[in-house]
Amino acid sequence: MLALPRGGVPVAYEVAHTLKAPLDVFLVRKLGVPGYEEVAMGAIASGGVRVLNEDVVRRAGVTPQAIAAAEKREQAELARRERAYREGRTPAPIQGRTVLLVDDGVATGATLRAGLKALRALSLARVVVAVPVAPPEVCRTLKAEADEVVCLLTPPDFMAVGQFYRDFHQTSDEEVRELLTRAASPQPSTVQPEE
Repeated sequence: MLALPRGGVPVAYEVAHTLKAPLDVFLVRKLGVPGYEEVAMGAIASGGVRVLNEDVVRRAGVTPQAIAAAEKREQAELARRERAYREGRTPAPIQGRTVLLVDDGVATGATLRAGLKALRALSLARVVVAVPVAPPEVCRTLKAEADEVVCLLTPPDFMAVGQFYRDFHQTSDEEVRELLTRAASPQPSTVQPEE
């Protein structure tokens, strides 16, 4: 199971715990439109993968120089998070396996699409995207790129991921590290020894 940090980690932790599956992170960063950084014009992922939403780039009039500047900034953050989250642990072996790629929800799909593109280069058996909520049209787009997409809610009135959470606080680096450490620790048995 791979989680997209930061918000995808708490969701993936619960799923991994339930499925008794190993958990790791897959680092992807959104490339925000200059001046409107919350609007994704694309994303980058580990391994030098970049996905651009050409419609957003064209409509916002983003120059190649602005894209390169955003990419350079986000590459630095990708490297920082790699060091911070792994704490010396090596990435989970995933080649030839089925990977469940989890996020806390999807708005535009740019981040997940970059993750999918990067994972496709790693010779996986299958990639399954799992998210609690996304707009219907984004789920359709993701289904064309993933082997399978599990999306619990696809509301037609989707405006933002946060509208579907009671508590949508920003997940901190500390929370990510704590959940990854907990997931890597052996789980105590719940079976009581016979007397």
